[in-house]
Amino acid sequence: MPLIELYAAQRDELETIENLMQFYTYDFSEWLPLKLGEQGLFNIQPKLDYWRKPATRPFLIKVDGELAGFVTVDDQTHLPGADLNIGYFFVSRRFRGQGVAKFVASTLLSRFPGQWQIFHIDANQPARLFWAKVIPALAQENFTTQQQTVDGYPCTFYRLESPTTGL
Repeated sequence: MPLIELYAAQRDELETIENLMQFYTYDFSEWLPLKLGEQGLFNIQPKLDYWRKPATRPFLIKVDGELAGFVTVDDQTHLPGADLNIGYFFVSRRFRGQGVAKFVASTLLSRFPGQWQIFHIDANQPARLFWAKVIPALAQENFTTQQQTVDGYPCTFYRLESPTTGL
């Protein structure tokens, strides 16, 4: 079993997350019409306003000491009553299927008790399969789902409450 670490990114590590956004966007280009710029990179604008928001919490993921991805928690919710949201969630392909994403999701839910919203675009089949398997286990079947369109794309939303004690 690999050693998985999730730690709060420091201000000087935000550039690392911005760099990883290229790979995050590359993955999403399979399901959304995202285009490469003339210089071979996706035209991603720095998210300075996003990082400055007090509710935005960026984390880096390491596996056996090696950078493996990132995740953010924020308050940009679409569901009434939800106050926590997974904004971005990226695990490098090499580390997928090893329990990394499940560990990260479980750790976040236990670290931040409250009303959560987790969603994915329906075209993202790997995310759809992952969350459909993980949410019932993490929420102990105490969750709801609903369909909503975000930016013109059908999405599945999960709403669950993370208890004040560990999951």
